[in-house]
Amino acid sequence: MIAIHLTHGDATMNEQQKATAGTCLAAADGNTMTFPQIVGTLMEAGFESYAIDFRRATATYYLPDGESLELPAHRVDAPVAPAFDTARMQAAIREAQQQVPGYTYRGFCEKAALSGCAGYIVSFSGRRALYIGRTAEIHVERFPNQ
Repeated sequence: MIAIHLTHGDATMNEQQKATAGTCLAAADGNTMTFPQIVGTLMEAGFESYAIDFRRATATYYLPDGESLELPAHRVDAPVAPAFDTARMQAAIREAQQQVPGYTYRGFCEKAALSGCAGYIVSFSGRRALYIGRTAEIHVERFPNQ
């Protein structure tokens, strides 16, 4: 059973948006949609951003009005390294962008954690992802073609 947590008093998120978020999370995990496809699908559904927390194994999807939906994500097998290695994180991002042979989202998550990344936030309007280390170090990655 999947636990779903909605936050915000107005409860404007509709069932289609909830289903879309769940479908995109499953598609990332199953490697059936690329990052650009997921971003496009979530934007079309009205989301403005999402966040992945490797330590809590959660994915949170945000609407512009502040309402959010939290879904359980797969637990990364690797521990989050104590130091944030930006070069190693960038290498994992490049593999994902280039869809190198053997690429999987789960593999990306493991490499990110081993790089010291505790989680990341994707902003659609900002056209960037912010990767965050355990000590609040960050790496900002602009969407390709910017």
